[in-house]
Amino acid sequence: MDDAHIPGSPDKQLEDIEQPEGLGNREIGWGSDVMAETLTRMGFPYISMTPGASYRGLHDSLVNYLGNQDPKMLLSLHEECAVAIAHGYAKATDKPLAVAIHANVGLMHSVMAIYNAWCDRAPMFIIGATGSVDAPQRRAWIEWIHTSRDQAAMVRPFLKWDDQPSSLQGTTESFLRAFQMCQTPPCGPTYVCLDVPPQEDRLDDEPYIPDLARYQPPPSPPIAIEAVQQAKELLVGARNPMILAGRTTRSREGWDARVELAEMLGARVITTSLASVAFPTTHPLHVGWPRQVLSDEQIEAIRESDVILSLDLTDLAGRLRMVWPDDRITAKIIDCSIDVYNHNGWSLDHQGLTPTDCKILATPDQGVAALLKALSADGASPRMPAAPREAASKLYEAASSPNEGPIHLTDIAAALSRVTHGRKLCIPRLPFGWPDDAYIFDDPMDYLGRDGGGGVGSAPGIAVGAALALREMKSDRLPVAIIGDGEFIMGTPAIWTAAHYRLPMLIIVGNNRSFFNDEVHQERMAKQRNRPVENKWIGMRMDDPAPNLAGIARDYGLEGIGPITDLRELEDALTRGIAAVDAGNPCVIDVVVPPEYR
Repeated sequence: MDDAHIPGSPDKQLEDIEQPEGLGNREIGWGSDVMAETLTRMGFPYISMTPGASYRGLHDSLVNYLGNQDPKMLLSLHEECAVAIAHGYAKATDKPLAVAIHANVGLMHSVMAIYNAWCDRAPMFIIGATGSVDAPQRRAWIEWIHTSRDQAAMVRPFLKWDDQPSSLQGTTESFLRAFQMCQTPPCGPTYVCLDVPPQEDRLDDEPYIPDLARYQPPPSPPIAIEAVQQAKELLVGARNPMILAGRTTRSREGWDARVELAEMLGARVITTSLASVAFPTTHPLHVGWPRQVLSDEQIEAIRESDVILSLDLTDLAGRLRMVWPDDRITAKIIDCSIDVYNHNGWSLDHQGLTPTDCKILATPDQGVAALLKALSADGASPRMPAAPREAASKLYEAASSPNEGPIHLTDIAAALSRVTHGRKLCIPRLPFGWPDDAYIFDDPMDYLGRDGGGGVGSAPGIAVGAALALREMKSDRLPVAIIGDGEFIMGTPAIWTAAHYRLPMLIIVGNNRSFFNDEVHQERMAKQRNRPVENKWIGMRMDDPAPNLAGIARDYGLEGIGPITDLRELEDALTRGIAAVDAGNPCVIDVVVPPEYR
């Protein structure tokens, strides 16, 4: 087994990489210098990018005017990966990262990743560019095919806002507006398309750069007191209240407030694996484990509830339909969300229309804080049940000496629990089929959810972005992403960025050598049509030859371990992978698992 170490000096730090030399003329003299200065005043530490001539002026200013710092360039090998890295950073920090992509062709490469960020309500500041809009200034051939009329039209249905300014002053204003809007809840990506002259023209006069303090995102509007009062009365009067927790921030204050509210009301809580962890899964009030589809236990718990508080749950209508298929919902529904402000007629990510008895137009953090304040004013005391639910996973108690044989996702979960016992992890992604009782989370940074749009290939980039965020936060958490082979192969270029910038992280690939989710669909079709199920694998299996995923990782400059095919090898492989990460190196472990869901 060839397990090569990352080439190069292990002591080299991100700050030392790609340092410009001989910086002499750092006076503001060109339009793109003003753009770069605006970006640094916005506070972006990095700009995730794939280079291109359409923004060559800005690129020069980032390097030779700013000195490649604040923001520092993070080079990606593909625009989709550049956007995914910014997405992962936002998932971990609740803050936008700047992104730069090249012309219409770069935008077309990045479309799926932008859609993921939109559906995930992730803040993101994207800079695009075009060949000169003025035809006589357009370079022959190449700038014609890289210029589009209304370039953002191809992604506008899943942007919060976009613009294509034609002057330097207009570009500065567009930057400020995009910066505001991407961070104003409900958050999402914004896009500013640069023209050539505002970047490349020499400045005639001293430029005016606005005071950024006057262009910050606005505070959220106050919550309607009547709505909070109505919700409080419904919850206090409930015999069996339920909280369905969805998209929330990584704020510890918000996390603690949700726990306090549940305990105050004695409300049971259900979370989803689609979103970042919103409530401690080991808490006695948490029902079951986070899932994409409700378990029988969760369905019964919701059916027994008389008042349901939804905290920006993705697909609330779909969840309720699992309980009441005829839509005759017997519980009172309180919906705390402002997601309606992002709904449009093109993207159906708004899901089904939910009947509600009380609507609180607020983010979950705001809504929960207002409800707690109202309850405290009434002198309410906690109603949490005295008998705690046994929520501890049995994974830690699994045999310390694994048996031989094939490896299943349950084995990966058990072995990972053993080798990381006592350590704090940040898990940017988990695969379909991950065992329910391995969703053991008691901190808002434990798990960052899925990608929002269901686009295969996002996980490696999101993992890199999360690792970058943890580094900036000086966190002692170990970033560990467990992903499928399809996710890894489609998003592989992102891992080079981790190697190049020395971002320690661990990716464990549960490699079933198949697009197995679609095998499940083909099996369903075959049964429905009375056709042979044995053919479900055709056009699905990634075998003969099987891609060498550990070899791919090594070729990109990471530590690569595997393929691991026997249970006896698994724990040692994980131990070596974690040691590599602790030494400051990104690592990929290829673990072969059967094509199945358990």
